[in-house]
Amino acid sequence: MLDKKYNAAEAEKRWRDYWQEANIYKYDFESEKETFSIDTPPPTVSGKLHIGHIFSYTQAEIIARFKRMQGKNVFYPFGFDDNGLPTERLVEKEEGMRAGTMPRSEFIEKCLLTTEKYVEEFKNLWLSMGFSVDWNLQYETISKNTQKISQKAFLDMAKVGKAYIKESPVLWCTNCQTSIAQAELESKDIESTFNYIPFIVDGEELLVATTRPELLYGCVCLFINPEDEKRSKYIGKKAIVPLYNFDIPILSDEKVSIDKGTGIVMCATFGDTTDAFWYEKYKLPYKRVIESNGKIADNVPFIGGNKVLKAREIIIELLKENNLLIKSETITHAVSVHERCGKPIEIINSKQWYIDILSEKERYLKAADEINWYPSYMKNKYTTWVQNLKWDWCISRQRYFGVPFPIWYCKKCGKVIFAKENELPINPLETMPQEQCSCGSTEFIPETAVFDTWATSSLTPFINAKWNTENDLTEKLIPMGMRTQAHEIIRTWAFYTIVRSLFHMGKLPWKDVMISGFVLAKKGEKISKSKNNSGASPKELIERHSADALRYWAANAKLGTDTMFSEDELKISKKFLNKLWNASKFCIMHMEDFDGVKPNMLLPIDEWIIEKVKILESAMKVCLNQYEIGLAKHEIDEFFWSDFCDDYLEIVKDRLYKPEIHGIEERKSGQYALHTALLEILKLYAIYVPYITEEIYQDFYRQFEKAASIHIMQWDIKGDDVNKDILNFGESVKGIIGDVRKYKSEKSISLKEKINELKISIPENQNEYLQKTLKDIKACTAAENIEIQFGKKFNIEII
Repeated sequence: MLDKKYNAAEAEKRWRDYWQEANIYKYDFESEKETFSIDTPPPTVSGKLHIGHIFSYTQAEIIARFKRMQGKNVFYPFGFDDNGLPTERLVEKEEGMRAGTMPRSEFIEKCLLTTEKYVEEFKNLWLSMGFSVDWNLQYETISKNTQKISQKAFLDMAKVGKAYIKESPVLWCTNCQTSIAQAELESKDIESTFNYIPFIVDGEELLVATTRPELLYGCVCLFINPEDEKRSKYIGKKAIVPLYNFDIPILSDEKVSIDKGTGIVMCATFGDTTDAFWYEKYKLPYKRVIESNGKIADNVPFIGGNKVLKAREIIIELLKENNLLIKSETITHAVSVHERCGKPIEIINSKQWYIDILSEKERYLKAADEINWYPSYMKNKYTTWVQNLKWDWCISRQRYFGVPFPIWYCKKCGKVIFAKENELPINPLETMPQEQCSCGSTEFIPETAVFDTWATSSLTPFINAKWNTENDLTEKLIPMGMRTQAHEIIRTWAFYTIVRSLFHMGKLPWKDVMISGFVLAKKGEKISKSKNNSGASPKELIERHSADALRYWAANAKLGTDTMFSEDELKISKKFLNKLWNASKFCIMHMEDFDGVKPNMLLPIDEWIIEKVKILESAMKVCLNQYEIGLAKHEIDEFFWSDFCDDYLEIVKDRLYKPEIHGIEERKSGQYALHTALLEILKLYAIYVPYITEEIYQDFYRQFEKAASIHIMQWDIKGDDVNKDILNFGESVKGIIGDVRKYKSEKSISLKEKINELKISIPENQNEYLQKTLKDIKACTAAENIEIQFGKKFNIEII
């Protein structure tokens, strides 16, 4: 018998421990059942988890539970992205130091200790949320096994030229002191000034407007649109750079906007990506102005050694003093910033490792059509990104805590020396090549850069499948059934994984992609660790409201849509949990003497509620197979609150309490319907609220069922095809009950108040059902007498 009140804190700990001890969610490697594999985003170890993580990860976990209850052998691993810049930043913040101020080995050791602590904290949170993960499949992106897979994948690409090294303009974060990829850029509106400066051509002033006058020393040419009739006469001539007084050529390019600024563009190395594009297209000279540390190179006159913004101030003052600043306009313009720190990026010349992506854009676009996107419009985010790619993927990072490049450079001839596969994983800073270079040299320079964290986390399907190891499951698991992720990393995680999978395996990494939305702190503002705007921590919310309450809230949104979060919304969850507990308690109270055997006779209204559950189950399957967990929850909520609680329990209540009036067999019919319908309701709700449903199942249903947990049962309510006649009849009875309630409410009389006579008009083919239901209707409506008439549709008259 269920307790009077549900103790969530006690129950959730008990069942969490039970699931782990009983291996309820363990993947069966020997099973012949169809595998459904899930590629889950490894959360970045960069601070505390917040409600946004609960929102998206819970939605995916609900699908894992659903697939398991459809009879699938669910492969549900979980990983932790614990290498790279975000982890370094976390360690620097917690330790109050900078990575470059101590020996590399000492800093890495601090990173390992910190990640170990946070991985344990993250895992405990997911366990608290009731995640049905097989923790035997856990991985970390900094582990030796993962490093081996990542290094092997790089070597495969490098040996055929898919991964290559070159010195060229690269996106650079001077704050984080590393190169970055195009996918790591965000756009930010910043206030600046448009400065109009005169260049001299044949003794004539030619005005050029620029927001970056500190790059005058790095100016290598001016550009004019060839279609510009007014200014095309200057093309091919030389211009003198103000303040520095050296000559540069004037070239033409169609990228120049005739109507923007003065119609003449200064090309410096490098002010923006257009400068970098022109530098490579026209083979322009390189003049270094900005160093990797964000300062102006020492050899630059007037401003050498200064930070960029200070240098800009100095140059503007010099221009004014020399009457070379014709005018300035304050503007707000979009600049590219590094998504990790929010600081504007620079472009500098640097030798970096890249993965070629530009040559196969069409293949990547075709891949999008071969994957099922949920919701479908998310595919547009992917295709738009691929179509607008301008740079190959830079995968080297000038950081410390990451997967090392398994390479050295010959000190004599500069040749790249690749580690041998049997040496992996390897750290080139600790181990030197065992053989001499082809030039005969035995002296080598180790690569000090590490992989971009995406270069490793893009391999999560490979990591899950233990690719290229003794226990390789690639053929069994790839393509995986589902990739779950948020929409802002479509351009990184989704895209990069497709790139790697197509190259290394020649096939897609997964069949379906489930894209979640964000949780917003306020309209338009995403909850994030960096903004510290998440309010109470998930741990605090669970302690105050329960994991089931959080899960029920997280399941409410339409897939892919953003949602606001307020702790007040959890009141709705708690109201539901209380209703489910009380409804179950009522049902179980009336089933204590039920033997679980189906009686020979079922009353029509009992058949009706079972038929309704069949329809509900089918409708939920349709939604959940489209990953629409919110729509599926809406279906069961409507049924549970309305059909089951408001209607059926009220109709059958008197029969359960008074077998002496209604009959013993009639009561057994009601007990069987309760037993069947409630069990199915619990199974359907189990994917959303696993703890309370397990508690109810174990308290009552376990004595009748073989399954050690409700969560390894299947949605398989038994019965023939849906009985439409019974369904129509049940809706008629609902209508009768509803109309009587409405009548009494309008008259402001109690629902228990008797009514003298109830005249019911009903189709003749429902008469047999109605005769068997009259006692239930009388009890529910408090009607003294019921008169039956036949008509084309049901109607009632209350006397």
